[in-house]
Amino acid sequence: MNRLLILAIVLFLSVSCKKEIAKKVDVSNIKVTVSVNRFEQKFYEADETTLPELKNEFPYLFPVQNDSVWLNKMKDEEERELYNKSQEVFGDFENEKKQIEDLFKHVKYYNPNFEAPKIITLITNLDYQNKIVYADSLLFVSLDMYLGKSSEVYQDFPVYLSQNFDKSQLVVDMASAISDRYFTAAKSRQFLDMVIGAGKKMHMVDSYLPSVADAQKIGYSETEYAWAKANEAQIWKYFIEDKVLYSTDSKLVDRFMAVAPFSKFYIDIDKDSPGRIGVWLGWQIVRAYMNNNEVTLQQLLQTDAEEIFKKSKYKPKK
Repeated sequence: MNRLLILAIVLFLSVSCKKEIAKKVDVSNIKVTVSVNRFEQKFYEADETTLPELKNEFPYLFPVQNDSVWLNKMKDEEERELYNKSQEVFGDFENEKKQIEDLFKHVKYYNPNFEAPKIITLITNLDYQNKIVYADSLLFVSLDMYLGKSSEVYQDFPVYLSQNFDKSQLVVDMASAISDRYFTAAKSRQFLDMVIGAGKKMHMVDSYLPSVADAQKIGYSETEYAWAKANEAQIWKYFIEDKVLYSTDSKLVDRFMAVAPFSKFYIDIDKDSPGRIGVWLGWQIVRAYMNNNEVTLQQLLQTDAEEIFKKSKYKPKK
């Protein structure tokens, strides 16, 4: 791929981000409450005398253990370092609360029965697989996973993971976690169903975060997003010519859907490609479908992949 073309697209994206945002809706009259409980502050500032009170307030965060385990945890140097850094990065959490309020309003616009969960912030000792956990009426946020992609605490993580360990990604991960509540994946093992299903989820995130840049919503760097845009026709040609869309080969998930340093076409473009290119492609197909059909978000979620694919009239420009 011509690197000059990628650079040109990166520059274009940086000056035209307003053209890349989803359709905005009026949520000004929607009322939601953003409740944030800073568990990490209470825990790492607690001591032997206040621990029983804390356990009573957050019983779901204290599996049965001897109190000495929790007291040692409070004093653990590495965990306290994560705690201190999280306080520096997030402060009073007010900026994040404003973003979350806007997110919750958009979720409620599309899902009137949505009840804003109570947010519990905590430190999970770099548990990157559970950065955000949405459980019933609670939403747990691991602040130590959003300290900034260049933070030294992430030096042992590969770049393709750590590039999203930034507080700007927090609201995106929240939107993704909430979208899981309203999305039911197809039971089919056909690759097309997986691709369109991923596209549906991305469109939900689109709808919930209309002002967030596309690259951020999918967790790509600007260069990675530019590569996907520049190579869209070539990606599509590969999937069609290799008859990938209707395959049930389970290896396709790891190759094109999983979080990875790159996608595995097994051709010379691999080294430049971002991971999850199947997710990105599904997003483009669903976008084409929504642009060519008068349907609501709820109707989209109920429509099967084959119908979406056919009615999308998706055909990337060469």
